[in-house]
Amino acid sequence: QVQLVESGGGWVQPGGSLRLSCAASVNGDIFKITPMGWYRQRPGNERELIVTIFSDGSTKYGGSLKERFTIARDNTKNTIYLQMNNLRREDTGTYYCNVDRRYRPEWPWGQGTQVSVSS
Repeated sequence: QVQLVESGGGWVQPGGSLRLSCAASVNGDIFKITPMGWYRQRPGNERELIVTIFSDGSTKYGGSLKERFTIARDNTKNTIYLQMNNLRREDTGTYYCNVDRRYRPEWPWGQGTQVSVSS
């Protein structure tokens, strides 16, 4: 069974940065062709997809996040990353990675990593 392990969250002040990581325990040949996404669940809200990276490295961002967030993947490590800069209070939430379910069935969800932005 595939396991997803997110890490890198924490508390930062507004304007700060964090780099999230997500490691997938899956066959490398499968991982490298899978469109992977970062999802965010803000307090009191449903989990939402915020950015996707495809097998060819192309990306799709939700809203204006591209100005502050950067997704990347390392297929040699079965890992994706999310560099988050200029964080805002509204970025607070739990961040998860998973398959972009618009294209392929999702894998079992990991525990996520908590991001808290406050002064």
